[in-house]
Amino acid sequence: MAVDGGSTSLHLPCVFSPKARQYLALCAQDGKLRVWNTDSKTLHQEYVPSAHLSATCMCIAWGPCRTVKEGPQRKKRKSETVGVEKKADLLAMGTAAGTVLIYSTVKGSLHCTLDEGHSGGVNCVQWHPLDSLLYSGSDDTNIVEWDLQTGKARSKWKADRAAVTSVCVSPDGKLLLSAGQIIKMWDLNTKEIYRKFTGHSTAVTTLCFATTRPPDSNSLYFLSGAAHDRLLSVWQVREDGKDKNSLVSFTLTDEPRHIDIITSNSKEEAVRLAVVCKDGQLHFFEHFLNGPCKKPLSPSCTVLMSDTKESPMPIPLLAAALTTDPRTVVLAYGNHLQPMMEKVVSTKERHVCLTRDVQTSLSLSMDTTVSKVKTPIVDTKCRVLVPGLPGHQAPVKGTSQGSEKRKKQTATKEVRMSIEERLCEINLSTASTAKGAPKGTASLQTDNFAVLLVQGLESNDANILNEVFQTRKEMVVRKTVARLPLSAVLPLVNELTNRLQGHPFTAVLMVRWLKAVLMHHTSYLVSLPDLVSQLGVLYHMIESRVRMFHKLTKLHGKLYLLTTQTFTQILMWDLLALNELRDNAANMRKAIVQLGVHSLQLVVHEGVCHSQL
Repeated sequence: MAVDGGSTSLHLPCVFSPKARQYLALCAQDGKLRVWNTDSKTLHQEYVPSAHLSATCMCIAWGPCRTVKEGPQRKKRKSETVGVEKKADLLAMGTAAGTVLIYSTVKGSLHCTLDEGHSGGVNCVQWHPLDSLLYSGSDDTNIVEWDLQTGKARSKWKADRAAVTSVCVSPDGKLLLSAGQIIKMWDLNTKEIYRKFTGHSTAVTTLCFATTRPPDSNSLYFLSGAAHDRLLSVWQVREDGKDKNSLVSFTLTDEPRHIDIITSNSKEEAVRLAVVCKDGQLHFFEHFLNGPCKKPLSPSCTVLMSDTKESPMPIPLLAAALTTDPRTVVLAYGNHLQPMMEKVVSTKERHVCLTRDVQTSLSLSMDTTVSKVKTPIVDTKCRVLVPGLPGHQAPVKGTSQGSEKRKKQTATKEVRMSIEERLCEINLSTASTAKGAPKGTASLQTDNFAVLLVQGLESNDANILNEVFQTRKEMVVRKTVARLPLSAVLPLVNELTNRLQGHPFTAVLMVRWLKAVLMHHTSYLVSLPDLVSQLGVLYHMIESRVRMFHKLTKLHGKLYLLTTQTFTQILMWDLLALNELRDNAANMRKAIVQLGVHSLQLVVHEGVCHSQL
């Protein structure tokens, strides 16, 4: 049985549905969830979370297949209810805001929201194979066990000192693997540590069990992969506790991004593994887990993909799914906004290169009809606003004349208020936060900064941009950048690049904004087709400053050496002067003593003379 784990925050999530592999769920750079049908190669469903720009999806995991009622149906006979087919229905999505969204593909809507469990971003989610439970790991170093029947947290415990980057439940549902940099195995009944495994120097991003739990507990194996690591390690859970080192390692060309595995039920059955790496290559492994292996194992087959141009360019593979047929593999390749899916037949060759015409496939798939995607009806009364600006909503329903008059009055008031007055209000609101300010005054919100920043970038108004960029609060900068629409990210980067070339004090403030942009919108910037031309100036400026930094570092070392030598010489001169003063003082003390002795002798001599007279 193939195991589909949740993706980590290091890349965009992309997961096949279990068993039949009928659907492919992924989140793209725009924060939307898309479910594709692998048979018809069409978009099956699309879901836009309410906070898809500020609280992006970081991980996805399919729930176990179950029987779902799709609507009112007739009462079936007993003979018809025997062969009920189970379908893949629920999807768990962990967000950067610390919530877990449960989406139903059968209903085509949000099933429930699991919140108030994490204070940091959710990095991994994993379903219980038997019960209606869900496990999530977060940046707050905690693991939460969710009860989907009640929609609340069942238990919560601290798993590590660092962020929890991966979790995995054993096939029998009794053990749980969690990892940051140290892999821990938990007993789900007592929530206590059963084993610890150390061997990765970076954060562990992949965990999955390779075998089911047999009566002999020494035959339980699991795999682990870490960031910036080109090896997959296989660990054995021994009954005697002598399981400190990994038994087998699989060599990769880059760090693993997506893993699909068909577990082994006995020692005579091999483990089948398909690994998609960061460089877009696919590696297949097949190995019998019957003991340690000193040398790392090479893949039995490596698959590359390229286009059909004269100078072929590589096409990255996003995910791969193994099927019950060992000769068939389901591939997903291209980009996350418009992935391509197909079933291919595996061969015995060690290296395979597949050529595909991505442009032709893309145009054909775009022309096909999309099912279960609701298109909003836009009329003349509706206004289309840029997403990501809080406090703005487009009207949906028609209103009466009185309400339209009130809207016009409020709109005229907003128009009459100039940008200078808005800036003054922001200044007043910041002043009102001081001690002794009245409670009724408005407080500064990052919503105002986000709106004003967009207005300043669109109008190229230096006063607005100066007022916004002068803030020194790190949290305000982060929230403002997080709430910006994607259309304003590139103009903001260009403005920051221009200001970085100005006064050093201004450059220090711009570095904070640039850091926040790279933290929140890196995925969008990487997806730009002309990234080199758009960010070329910034890259050359950073490169020149890095070179200058090396020169300044050398100069700093020379100056430090010179000042140290000068200080040492001055100290030596001071010591010599002190020694001379000490010697002079000693000589003077001796002279004074001798003078006192001579004067005493004179007095005695005079006294003797007087006595004789």
